Order: sequence, then structure tokens, then C-alpha cells
Amino acid sequence: MRDTFYIGTRGSKLAFCQANSVKLCLEERYPHLSFKIVKIKTTGDKVRDVPLAKIGGKGLFVKEIEEALLAGRIDLAVHSMKDVPTVLPSGLKIGAITKRENPLDVLISREEKRLEELPLGARIGTSSLRRKAQLLNLRPDLKIEPIRGNLDTRIKKLKTEGFDSIIVAASGVIRMGWEEKITEYLSPSIVLPAIGQGALGIETRQDDLETNELISFLHHLESARIIAAERAFLKTLEGGCQVPIAALGIIEKGKISLEGLIGSLDGRKIIREKVEGLPEEAEKIGIDLAKRLLSAGGGPILKEIYKEKDLLRATAV
Repeated sequence: MRDTFYIGTRGSKLAFCQANSVKLCLEERYPHLSFKIVKIKTTGDKVRDVPLAKIGGKGLFVKEIEEALLAGRIDLAVHSMKDVPTVLPSGLKIGAITKRENPLDVLISREEKRLEELPLGARIGTSSLRRKAQLLNLRPDLKIEPIRGNLDTRIKKLKTEGFDSIIVAASGVIRMGWEEKITEYLSPSIVLPAIGQGALGIETRQDDLETNELISFLHHLESARIIAAERAFLKTLEGGCQVPIAALGIIEKGKISLEGLIGSLDGRKIIREKVEGLPEEAEKIGIDLAKRLLSAGGGPILKEIYKEKDLLRATAV
């Protein structure tokens, strides 16, 4: 049996914090073993001056980490599940999904103003087309402008680049211990979160039985079922993190309730539906929701979005 295991992660402060939380759990469970964190720079981290929609492709924040995993340079990888494509490379699997942190988006404002209190034409920083579509649907007057960088960088840009507010995931702010910076938790009725937001996935090699057994205690079944439903929804729509698609599942009274939406880039069209089912049928629930949205008019919206994204990539430098 190995006595040292290597944990791969992105190099940002938040990614390190997330990987370290897994490392601490493993060290507490297995005090006789050694766990070391390996920072790996991904494409999404390297290219910071171009909107993600222009870069194109999937797995911008995991590809290089997965390559290290397949090569045996690391034994497990800690990812934010919202960054993980729905189709994994051959030989890899999500060995565990930890208990989900708050999945909502939050508003961080320069003058501590809530969304409804922001002035006409307020500048909001986010590179998420999902957030942009929903915000413009609610308030077409807002100026949604791209903002890249790690969480701490984006919070600094709130002041240095003159934004009125920025929108980020609650989970990252909470994990960094920066909750006092949050102005408002955005209700799912205002901004439905990204698929998998708030959940951490531990990726492993399928044939590495030792590591898979080692991390099994970290798997949170309820969170995993909800994430399975959300990811089945995303996979059916063939979407990625840079498409205005959103979904959020919860388990109530023994059932999964999954709400999802498809939005146009300008926010004028938002199609929203909800389905329920048994937790054991999580993937079926996600597929059913996707089909319902497509039949309700989501198909033409997505077709137009993918056409526009192809143009964006063609003009990328």
C-alpha cells in the first residue's frame, strides 16, 4: 500500500482552500498516511484576458489536471463540479462528491446596495452568460460587463475597475471565510445557479481501487443524487458553463425537485420548468426536464446561441 497520495488542484487561493479541506479530512481519517497537494495551471487560468465564451471548448479548468491524473503524477483531483464536463476522459471517474455548500449566487456591492437598490445603468461584473441573461431579463437597464480572474482578484476589481457590484458563487466566498463581504444572497427565482455549483467532486482513476476506497467516506449521497440530476439535464442539452443554462435540485419530502432554465443571450427569452421524482431516478429527472424545456421553445434559443458562440470563437485572438 502507498504511504503518500498526491492531490491535484488548480492554483488559485479558493481551489487550494477546497483541496486542503479534502486533505484535512483524509489526514484525520488516515493519520498514518501522507497527503500532498500539487498545484496545476489549467487553460482557464492561463488565458485571463479573453472572455471564456471566446476560448471555447469544455474542461477549461480541469483538462491539465485530468492529464496529470491519467499520467499517474497525482492520485486524486479536487474540482468544483460546475467546472467538470459531463463526459469524462476514458479511465477516469468522479469517485466522491462531498456535501454541497450553499449553491446560490451572491451580490457583492461597492456601496452595499442590494440588486433592487442599484441605480439605473449600474455596472455589474460577471463573465457568466447564465447570470447575464437572467439579470437582463429582470433589469434590462443593467450594464453587465465581463470580469475574469480568481475570486480574490474579482473582489479587488470591484473597486479598481469601478463596478457597482459583482456576482460570484456563494460557496467560494463562504469557503474563503469572506461572508461579511456578501451584500445579498440571490434567490433562485432571480438567478438560478450553475449546474453543480457549490459541490466538490473528487476525480480518480477507475482502476485505482486503493484511492477509491480511501475517499469513499467523503461521498455524500444526497448531494451526489442532486448533482446527478443537474448534470443529466446539462448533458441532454449538450451545454457548458458558458451557455445561459441553469438548474438547481433539492430533496424535499423524499423527492428530488429540479428546476431549470434556458435563456437567450440578451435575456429577453427565459424558459423555465420544474420536475419532481424519486432520488433513485435522478438522471431520468434531469433528462425529462431538459426535454420539457426543449419542447417549450428552448431548442431554437440554444441553436441561435451556439451559432453566435461559433462566431465569437472565430474572432478570438
